[in-house]
Amino acid sequence: MRAVVVYESMFGNTHVVADHIAQGLRPSFDEVAVVPVAEATSELITGAGLLVVGGPTHIHGMSSEKSRMSAKDRADEDDDLDLDPDAEGPGLGDWFDAMPDGSGRSAAAFDTRLEGPPLLTGRAGKGISRRLKRHGYHLVAEPESFLVDKANHLVDGEADRASRWGETLTP
Repeated sequence: MRAVVVYESMFGNTHVVADHIAQGLRPSFDEVAVVPVAEATSELITGAGLLVVGGPTHIHGMSSEKSRMSAKDRADEDDDLDLDPDAEGPGLGDWFDAMPDGSGRSAAAFDTRLEGPPLLTGRAGKGISRRLKRHGYHLVAEPESFLVDKANHLVDGEADRASRWGETLTP
């Protein structure tokens, strides 16, 4: 059985988390693919026994075209920030608009967000999970958040926690 981890990442944190989730999934699946939104074709996700989707939290929820442009502008202005190589591709919102029906297949959602209470930071994972359900997927776990500090680095231990979370995801 194949698992597919789809991610949107602006500064690389969500990409790192996606890679670690995949690491946790590998013992339970014959094949695990980790792909940015631009490479998550209908053919690839339709054949998956488990679809895991994640993205950064922007303005309390999923990214928008405007928030993605703002992140790109921020990277242009800050020498300490580098855009993920796949940041120029489409965002999750556009991808979900063209996504095929999940037909009851298994899925899970995650996000990266600033450290702090979710009420203040927001959680993109909640919107991602709602979109997965709307497309007919069965969620095998509650959406999970992985924390980033104010300097835009994953908080210590979050990558390992992502691997452990991946181990718990079974269809």
